[in-house]
Amino acid sequence: CLNPLHTALAVYGCLLGYESIAAEMGDKELVELVKRIGYTEGLPVVTDPGILSPRAFIDEVVTQRLPNPFIPDTPQRIATDTSQKLPIRFGVDMGLHLERGTAGQLQRMPLVLAGWLRYLKAVDDQGQPFTCSPDPLLEKVQPIAQAIPFGTQATQEDFGSLLEDASIWGVDLKAAGLSALVVEDFNRLNQGPGAVRTT
Repeated sequence: CLNPLHTALAVYGCLLGYESIAAEMGDKELVELVKRIGYTEGLPVVTDPGILSPRAFIDEVVTQRLPNPFIPDTPQRIATDTSQKLPIRFGVDMGLHLERGTAGQLQRMPLVLAGWLRYLKAVDDQGQPFTCSPDPLLEKVQPIAQAIPFGTQATQEDFGSLLEDASIWGVDLKAAGLSALVVEDFNRLNQGPGAVRTT
């Protein structure tokens, strides 16, 4: 209810030039993104612990925790080790959706995965280079994303076996029927300056 939203804001915050998670919560499109992830795609597969309401917790995260300017979270810090976070923060939920037969309805979780692939190019939405945060798989995965030129239409084959690597995504995206959507989203994000905001 918190961590997937944090990772979404980290990836897109870096791409859109933000230096504060709290500042991102003034961006209506990013707020809509995290609300869709939390309420529409995450909440239906959350196990209710009984001691607190998951919906009330998301309410608090979205209205109080993330916008709090006194919590000095930066997208760059939260983006550290993203490859290690995706399986837990998104893979578990996607796996539960697969079990329920609802994975085909997911739109925003795959968009975050595509956003991370676009982030790996280390060029922001204004066309300016940036340094990716430390990640143990950076040397392995970054060259794959960087080999796909801006403005081209990548295919699943351009990513090799990366989309099938459940150790990164938490599920085999190809077997889950989500890889085509991730590539489609990546292509939209990868059109050049302004494409992330447009998407």
